[in-house]
Amino acid sequence: MSTRTAFSPGTVPLRGAAPTDLQARALRDLGRTGRWRPAEALFWLAALASFFFLPDQHLLLTEVVILGLFALSLDLVLGYAGIVSLGHGAFFGLGAYVAGLVSIHLTGEPLTGLLLGGLAAGVLGFATAPLLLLRASDLTRLMVTLGIAMLLYEAANKAAWLTGGADGLQGVWIDPLFGRFEFDLFGTTAYGYALAVTFLLFLIARRIVTSPYGLSLRAIRDNALRANTIGVPVGRRLVAIYTLSALYAGIAGALLAQTTMFVSLDVLAFHRSADVLLVLVLGGVGYLYGGLIGAIVFKLLQDVFSTITPEYWMFWIGLVLVVIVLIGRDRINAAPLALWHRIRGGAK
Repeated sequence: MSTRTAFSPGTVPLRGAAPTDLQARALRDLGRTGRWRPAEALFWLAALASFFFLPDQHLLLTEVVILGLFALSLDLVLGYAGIVSLGHGAFFGLGAYVAGLVSIHLTGEPLTGLLLGGLAAGVLGFATAPLLLLRASDLTRLMVTLGIAMLLYEAANKAAWLTGGADGLQGVWIDPLFGRFEFDLFGTTAYGYALAVTFLLFLIARRIVTSPYGLSLRAIRDNALRANTIGVPVGRRLVAIYTLSALYAGIAGALLAQTTMFVSLDVLAFHRSADVLLVLVLGGVGYLYGGLIGAIVFKLLQDVFSTITPEYWMFWIGLVLVVIVLIGRDRINAAPLALWHRIRGGAK
């Protein structure tokens, strides 16, 4: 009688059964991947320090954090699952509108609006995710995601009685956070609030991508047919991560609505989806810090170039992107490491 091995397609190890050597090694590798590195701790300590030592930049830093969370949401599907999206701004904008409407018609309590905005975007992501599975070509996915974003934009424009249309959503007001911390004009509470939410969501995302589930997503990204052959439920995995990504994008949009207390059609405009793609080009895809680092670089470049040439700042950012593509990200990333090794070699 033949017995199925642990590597047969569709085979699930029995609960309590001893793992094979290969499985044990894979689990150890995942465990090492999930460990915190000193550079990660320094990154978040620097973010915390900026709250105390850069009080004049809280408004700009709030924009950076929200953009970083938005980019992280796209990286979950693009960098880890290989789903190309050109309309991720639809979820961002929906979350912003829902958070704004909740503050006007239901409650100004920020956490309620934040959760409802994220849930609304997550529901939209879950409802539209099957459309991305009809045909697994990148061009089809680009067109489908772009079409969804355009439909939502026009719907918000036509429903002016609800959204305010081109004039924007008026009357958004957010109560003090936990009843104590008011959203002041200097952005102090807004930055602390956005940074805390982003950090918590980052922890969840980090746990997901360093788990066996995250490993299966990378297998789907590399070769969906092979992943399906070894028993990975490709369709369910893609729907789940796309829904989670939409939820994250909706929370980012809700944060923008709550920290600015204003929502307009701009949150659903095409440039939202384009900007977040540029952020990932700058920071890199396939690792969660790419979106956060890219957001910092993008906002700094935008701030510098708009100060130098207010009318042509997009030209200079485009030039930077072209240079990155021509040089190659691998060479750019290897340059600081090579310099560090040279300094260490000279010091010996």
